[in-house]
Amino acid sequence: MRFLIVLIIVLLLAVAWWPEPPVPAVEDTFIGPQLEPLNKAKGFEQDYLEGLDKRKEQMEKQADGG
Repeated sequence: MRFLIVLIIVLLLAVAWWPEPPVPAVEDTFIGPQLEPLNKAKGFEQDYLEGLDKRKEQMEKQADGG
C-alpha cells in the first residue's frame, strides 16, 4: 500500500514538473498563409491614413488663407 502511495506521489510530481512544449508562432501554424494578406493590408492602411492626414492638412491650409 505504501508503494502505491509513493508511486502516485512520484507520478504527480513528475507530471507537475514536466516541461511544456513551446507554443509555435502563429505564422508557423496552418493559419500562417492567411495572415500574409492581412500584413500587406496593414501597410496599405497606414499609407492610406497618412494620405488622408496630408489631404486634411492641405484643406486646412487652403481654408485658413490659401
